[in-house]
Amino acid sequence: MTDNKPDVTKDWQATQGQKSSAARLRLFAALSWIVAIGGEIYGIILLRQGKFDQAHLPLIIGLLVGIAIFAIAGNLLWKAANRHDPARASDTASFFFQNQLGAIITLIAFVPLVFLILSDKNMDPQTKKVAGGLGAVLAVVAAITGVSLKPPSVEQYTQDMNACATQIKTGQPTTACSPDVAAQAQAIATDSAAVTAATQDASHPAGQDVVYWIAPENGAKKSSEPHVFHLCAGVSPLKDKTVNSGSVTEAYAQNAIRITKQIDMEQKQCGFTAKASTN
Repeated sequence: MTDNKPDVTKDWQATQGQKSSAARLRLFAALSWIVAIGGEIYGIILLRQGKFDQAHLPLIIGLLVGIAIFAIAGNLLWKAANRHDPARASDTASFFFQNQLGAIITLIAFVPLVFLILSDKNMDPQTKKVAGGLGAVLAVVAAITGVSLKPPSVEQYTQDMNACATQIKTGQPTTACSPDVAAQAQAIATDSAAVTAATQDASHPAGQDVVYWIAPENGAKKSSEPHVFHLCAGVSPLKDKTVNSGSVTEAYAQNAIRITKQIDMEQKQCGFTAKASTN
């Protein structure tokens, strides 16, 4: 049976590996930002103590450059984390905050110190001019690295998976298969092929992309725990269960994300005689 639906789940989810990588990157980003803000606080303390009233330009330049380096490092790490585990574009506030957090933190790490430098009446004019100008430039450059103009989203990754799985199934060049979506798209395409091979019979010599799984609890859209999907509703594991049916795509969308390991047994129970493909 031909299924015109994209062979992926409607709701992309980060894998455990992706979530772990994102968490690690966000931790390092947070540490970098803490160092940057710590450098700012140290600079403010020195400024209040009058350390920059007479020269010491190299020291304040070093502080500003150090703040910029750690702020930029944090921004790049945070962006990398968002590529592994993006936010939902439909949640506007969370999406904006997660993707523009680097720019916000950078401004926090720079603006108070630069303002105090420019407004300090006791600082040497030449030192104030150079340090204030450099601080403003570094603040802009670092903040730009924290801005995400086209941030990834769950919705975008779902679209990418749609294209990727279609390309895999039809043998096209896999131009849409980025590392972030390829594994899940491949899993769904592989399961679709296995189900099609296992459900061949006289009425459906090409097989069917139709599977059966335990329905989500209490009318939920998605099961809280992963389930197995089966070849027909009459198999023994589904006895006395509330069962949903649909394509492999729809099964994955409801968290039925594993094909049964008892294909031979279920083929006999369902009346299918063809052997499932092991590829």
